[in-house]
Amino acid sequence: METVIAIIAVLAGLIGIIGSVLPALPGPPLAWVGMLLLYFWGGTNGDGEPMSLTILLVMLGVTIAVSIIDYIVPMYLTKATGGSKYASRGALAGLILGSFIAPPIGMILGSFLGAFLMELYYARKSSGDAFKSAAGSFLGFILGTGLKIIACCVMMYYIVVYI
Repeated sequence: METVIAIIAVLAGLIGIIGSVLPALPGPPLAWVGMLLLYFWGGTNGDGEPMSLTILLVMLGVTIAVSIIDYIVPMYLTKATGGSKYASRGALAGLILGSFIAPPIGMILGSFLGAFLMELYYARKSSGDAFKSAAGSFLGFILGTGLKIIACCVMMYYIVVYI
């Protein structure tokens, strides 16, 4: 049973890291579930110490904060660079389409191109303004994704330590 719990916890952490990039999977919450399993299972580190409730709760706070920031930062940077709701929608559509065509490069380029094209076509902006909006939307995506990846990698570290 211990081996099964360990495998499930590691899989939750790995899927959490993958979910930090793919929009369909909630990355940080999945990685935190892996930590939660080890906490209740009684996983210990190399010195035989169990995971503390403090670590679990701090990582829950990080999970909640990163999940909220991931929604706020892209919207803020898109608006700060003059982007419309079309840039945000285009970035998401491009990200999803790019993830099927040529991940991970397609996801990055798709996010940028989606925002750019939506600003050109629907918001009727000049190419310079559309580029600026797309850059803000893209930067927001990169920052949000980066924060999620960092949080998931930290949680994966704890999962590995407490197996």
